[in-house]
Order: sequence, then C-alpha cells, then structure tokens
Amino acid sequence: MMEMSAASKLTTTEVEPGIDMAISTSDLNLWYGDFQALYDINLQIKKGMVTSLIGPSGCGKSTFLRSVNRINERLGYVKINGSINVFGENIYAPEVELVQVRKQVGMVFQRPNPLPTSIRENILYGHKLHNRDKKYSRDEEDQIVEESLQQVLLWDKVKDHLKRRATELSLEEQQKLCIARLLPVKPSVLLMDEPCSALDPKGTAAVEELVWELRGQYSILIVTHNMAQARRASEECIFMLMGKVIEHTDTAAMFVTPEHQETADYIEGRYG
Repeated sequence: MMEMSAASKLTTTEVEPGIDMAISTSDLNLWYGDFQALYDINLQIKKGMVTSLIGPSGCGKSTFLRSVNRINERLGYVKINGSINVFGENIYAPEVELVQVRKQVGMVFQRPNPLPTSIRENILYGHKLHNRDKKYSRDEEDQIVEESLQQVLLWDKVKDHLKRRATELSLEEQQKLCIARLLPVKPSVLLMDEPCSALDPKGTAAVEELVWELRGQYSILIVTHNMAQARRASEECIFMLMGKVIEHTDTAAMFVTPEHQETADYIEGRYG
C-alpha cells in the first residue's frame, strides 16, 4: 500500500454555519492492544444526511463505526482517547449510560441477524427492552409494528404473516426487518456496516432505496466497499486510509474531482 503524502494525512471537515451535526469527533484515537487502528479522527457528520464511509479493507471504517455506539468496548484490550459527540453529547463521558447510547444509535450489520421468533416479536423486541416499566396495549403494539414495517417498505408483504418466523424471510426482507427492529426505540442515528454485502443485486437495490427513503428522518452512516453504492446512496462521502481520514466532502465532488491523489487512486481501483 502506498504511503500518504504529508499534505493529505488528515482532512478535517469544515462546518457550515447553521448545520446541525449528528456525529462529531475530536482527536479520536483507538488502539487494539499495541496496534493503533484510528489516528486523530476529526469529523463532522451532518444531521439527516446519508454519509458513506469508504476505503480499503483494514483502513478503520468498521472500527470507527463500532466506536460510535461503543461496541468496541466489549473488547477488553481496546483503548480510546479523544471524543465522539452524538448531537452534542460525548457518548464516552462517565455519566453517559451505555443503554442510552444504544437507544440513540442503532446498528445494522453485514449479515441480517433477525431473532428466531415471529416477525411481530422481532419488531417489538427492542421496544420492550427499553420500556420494561411501561405497559402497552395490544392495539398500541400493533400500531408500533405496522408503523415500523411501513417505514422499511415491508408492511404490504408481511401484514398477513406477522406470526411467521423472521428467519423464513428472504435475505433482503430480513435486512429490512433488522432495520425496522431499531425504529420503535426512536434512534437518531443509524449505523450500517456493509448492509448489502450478503444480498443479490435486486436485494441491494431494495435496501439502497430504503436508505434513501429514511434520510432526513435519521442520520445514516454507511460503510461500503461498493463504489457505485456509495455514489448512488449517499450525499456526503468519507475516504479513510491506514486509520486516517483523507477526505470528507460531497459525494458527487469526491467521485468527480477528488482533492487528494490517494482518493483518486482508490476510486479508480488502483489499489484496495
């Protein structure tokens, strides 16, 4: 892999006046034991937008994503310094409860991971988990299920089969269901780590359409190796290399007129 030029080691996003930030980081560094995976990450990710995160394998994309909802801290050998703010609140501050972070920041993984229960129970799982002290009627729960499935464009397909096991759905439908499962707890941020990697082209197109439908209602950060997907399905794009942010700009601008040679080389398939 080529070395980075001194001029392009770090790009810090400039904040436009009047734009709310969903996620902002300041001098974020992360180590797995003695190995440093992230270097001085300074990002401003805008509210209500779809932002894609691209770069070669091992560049730190998924590590960064998993830092935003604190999944990385499950590993006892991970060390983090710097800060990550979600809508202005430092999610690593001592007084911040992990359950609240996970409620505000939802995560969708590479392969769909529905529970081996009914479609209805999948949708209500997170809702019940975060509302243990409140009793909801059957009608209220039915409304939650319908609204969530409507948002992910699944309701018409499954409304008469809500008792069906979720694992019997197609992969595309399972991934949509996994997104729908997050919505009843009302997250503000959706993190998606290669959400289409297990899908065929038709399923990929359906999930991309869904991501585009959800923008504005949620702030979405999506990791992808698919350059065409990043170009189609995001409004801003971040390019990472060797644990550093090289470029963060409007998606169309990055793919047409990238500022840094490393970005151009990656987009044009010269490495990675």
